[in-house]
Amino acid sequence: MDIFNKIEKQLQENSIVIYMKGSPEHPSCGFSARAVRALSYCTSDFFYVDVLQNDDIRIALPKYSKWPTFPQLWVNKNLIGGCDIILEMFRSGELLNLVQNCKNNIKSSI
Repeated sequence: MDIFNKIEKQLQENSIVIYMKGSPEHPSCGFSARAVRALSYCTSDFFYVDVLQNDDIRIALPKYSKWPTFPQLWVNKNLIGGCDIILEMFRSGELLNLVQNCKNNIKSSI
């Protein structure tokens, strides 16, 4: 499978995806730690990819997304942004609203 197809499949199959360094339980950098902590306050229902364990994704995702850094948060196949944007959205309440609307859309489509 082509790496871009692999990324598209992950985004298609999971409404909330965070590409990060490490795991939610053991983040490997401060940016990933802060981003996943904010996301976890809003929902526990998300998919993550440890880019340190997936070199192909770590190399290809910045080209796919046109976003150079990690973490990257995706909701409904749309790139939301990195750590600073995630934290800003968390502080304003926008992240919680985004996640709740995402969940409502999933439930209503079933």
